[in-house]
Amino acid sequence: MARYTGPVCKLCRRERTKLFLKGARCESSKCAIERKPYPPGEHGRGRIRETQYLIQLREKQKARRIYGVLEKQFRGYYKQAARQKGITGENLLRILESRLDNVVYRARFAESRSQARQLVSHGHFRVNGRRVTVPSYRIRPGDTVTLKDRSKEMLVVQHAIDTAGNRTQVEWLEVDADARKITINDLPSRAQIDTQVRETLIVELYSK
Repeated sequence: MARYTGPVCKLCRRERTKLFLKGARCESSKCAIERKPYPPGEHGRGRIRETQYLIQLREKQKARRIYGVLEKQFRGYYKQAARQKGITGENLLRILESRLDNVVYRARFAESRSQARQLVSHGHFRVNGRRVTVPSYRIRPGDTVTLKDRSKEMLVVQHAIDTAGNRTQVEWLEVDADARKITINDLPSRAQIDTQVRETLIVELYSK
């Protein structure tokens, strides 16, 4: 499957906001957007005519890049959200939050979603005792996510826990850091999702 492999700091600069794609580095003075708060490229500092379509597109791209999802997959999530009862934008964010790689990141067992994605792909996590290697695997309320026994002492996981810093523990997950165990109490409400995305603009874009 295709995946963006270029400098992720350029993505933050393109969206003109921190997407927190590199863990602790994003909180430090080394963050690219702190040094160059304008889009990359030779025309980055020029004036950009911001049409309504461009604003909607940038919001969609921001959400895609935060969660590390490709366009085709993101569109599929939107169609699922539109079929569900309730508000489509909130359903979309709830689907993105229920991905296994995001759950590992939210539990602070990884410094970034990309690192969480790699840990899941390498088979370090189990869901309800079953090995899962698909980062997009959707968790459900009542599921239990654990690190496999041989992976519990991994330095990368301990380092992520120790350096979690200002990342607050989300209410919809119950995390036992010592046992390396995550219990999903419920799927999050919109108020429990701190992702800075205006989901209504995404709905407007796809509704055209």
